[in-house]
Amino acid sequence: MNRLHGTLSALLCALTLMGCGVGMGTWDWTVPGSNLGGTVTGLTGTGLTLQTNGMPQVPVDRLDNGFHPALGGWFASGTAYDITVLSQPISPSQTCLVTNGVGTASSADITNIVVKCTTNPSRFVYVANGGSNSISAYSIDASSGVLTPISGSPYPVGKAPSSIAVDPLGHFAYVSNQADGDVSGFAIDRVSGVLTAVSGSPFPSGLGPSSVAVDPSSTFVYVANANSNNVSAYAVDRNDGVLTAVVGSPFAAGTGPSSVIVDPTGRVVYVSNANSDQLSVYTIDPTGGLVNAPGSPYRTGSTPVSVTVGYGLYAQQSVYVANGGSNSVSAYTVSQANGGLTLLVGSPFAAGSDPRSVAVDPSSTFVFVANSHSNDISIYAMNRSTGALTQVPGSPFAAGSDPSSVMVDPTGRFVYEANAGSGDISVFSVDAISGALTAVPGSPFTAGSLPDAIAVSQ
Repeated sequence: MNRLHGTLSALLCALTLMGCGVGMGTWDWTVPGSNLGGTVTGLTGTGLTLQTNGMPQVPVDRLDNGFHPALGGWFASGTAYDITVLSQPISPSQTCLVTNGVGTASSADITNIVVKCTTNPSRFVYVANGGSNSISAYSIDASSGVLTPISGSPYPVGKAPSSIAVDPLGHFAYVSNQADGDVSGFAIDRVSGVLTAVSGSPFPSGLGPSSVAVDPSSTFVYVANANSNNVSAYAVDRNDGVLTAVVGSPFAAGTGPSSVIVDPTGRVVYVSNANSDQLSVYTIDPTGGLVNAPGSPYRTGSTPVSVTVGYGLYAQQSVYVANGGSNSVSAYTVSQANGGLTLLVGSPFAAGSDPRSVAVDPSSTFVFVANSHSNDISIYAMNRSTGALTQVPGSPFAAGSDPSSVMVDPTGRFVYEANAGSGDISVFSVDAISGALTAVPGSPFTAGSLPDAIAVSQ
């Protein structure tokens, strides 16, 4: 072990109060261990902060491009480590990814960790206005989070749009029109954010489509149909965004499916069934079809209306369900062996009145819940070892009237929340350490009538 590297890492541990070596912020030269180092490439912005095993570190400065001797600190031999991004750089807005960040320390230094940063394209916010049958579109100021309406906004859509999803490549947006029983597709201009209807749109779905989701590869689209109790599945033409129903679609769900999401691996679909108090779990076959997973469906709280997925240490997944009828959040761990769900100890976790939407930030540090009747947002720190939730100091935070949907932008720096009662969008900056929310200048921003759902482009 290089003594200079050890000195740098010891300083890092002391500054961040990490449990490095054999004690909290201590150093013992007799204990074998590893410095966690590697390379940082492409970093031009400021504010990049990494976390190791869920503990924040000293920010990585833009001058540290190239080899960095202390990306993760020092760990005693045999100690597991998991390095992830806590906050992404700004000025310009960038997304940094960590590879080789998971492992076990030994008696030799670890030098193959890579942090690769790329500058983000323009990002946009899209809001489905259920009362005015339109989509409001905004460009995002990458530094402040402030929203500016896009030329041509709002865009007409079908009747009672209830959900909107943007594909991970940022090329297409899909809207479920609940009263029409179909899905509208739009191509996104990646420079301006302007929407243009794709050929053949809208596409038939089941009855009362309530939620739409796109898989991480932008290959499949799934729609939860609340009135026909099933899930429509489509293959996406990546060239023009056209949807084609996959063989076997629609697939049976519980009663009143209200929310659908695809897990970050692209292998599993989760559907909350509001009227049967269940969570349906499916695996995705190669054609995009859905196969009931073992043990599905799983019991939830009363009236589960929204579902999301978070990542813990070493790729351990947790699933969170907002229960509108029981004012709680159900939490489950996902078996890495067979995908089965196990209710977490302490679940369900208390939320506000009528929680309507749940979201996890990109680093899986915080969970956000929009509470419709109490007009606020509950924020929880996510235990990355267990998935358990603890409300952060100051939670819940005031929102607009009847908040119906909450989303976190891909950098994790801003939270966007649609207020159905007040017809506007609240925007908050997120404290990367505490999770506290602060309204950005100009918030809330005017939307259409009854904004029910919100999506942020990648």
